[in-house]
Amino acid sequence: MAAPEQKRLFISDLVSLATIELRLRGRQRDEVLNELVARIPEIADRSEARQTLLRALQEREQLHSTGIGDGVALPHARNALVGLVERPVIVFGRHDQGIAYGAIDAQPAKLFFLLVTTTVTQHLQILARISRLVRDPKLRQNLTTADKPEKVLALIREAEARM
Repeated sequence: MAAPEQKRLFISDLVSLATIELRLRGRQRDEVLNELVARIPEIADRSEARQTLLRALQEREQLHSTGIGDGVALPHARNALVGLVERPVIVFGRHDQGIAYGAIDAQPAKLFFLLVTTTVTQHLQILARISRLVRDPKLRQNLTTADKPEKVLALIREAEARM
C-alpha cells in the first residue's frame, strides 16, 4: 500500500497581506524580531504567546544566526511551538537599510521570513522551500523594491511556479 501523498506546502499560501511588513524600523535584531512577531494575527492580542515566541526566537539566534547571507534572514524557533498557531505562518518583513544579523557573509539582513509551524516536519519542509526560493537573486532584488504587500505575494507565487 502506498503512503498517503503529503500535501505540498507553498510559501505563498502561508504568507498573507496581514503578515507582510515592508517598513521594519528596528535598529537591532531583537527589535526587528518583535516587529515581525507582532504581525502574526493569531497571537497579536495574546501577550504571553508573543513573549513565548520571542524568547524561542532569541534562544535560536543565540545558538547560531538565522541570517543566511545575501541580505536574507530566516528567523525561526529551534523546534515547532505547539499551541501558538493552528497552522504554519510566515511573516515577511523588509528593512530598507538592513541590520547586522550575524550572517555568514557579514551582510546586513534586509529581507526576513519569520517562520512559525506546528510540527517539526512542516518546519523543515518550509525552511527548505524558503531557502530554495531566496537563492534566486532576481527574486531577492524584486522583494527589495516591491512597493505593496500584494506585489510581494505575486513575486513569491511567480518564483514558486518556476521551482
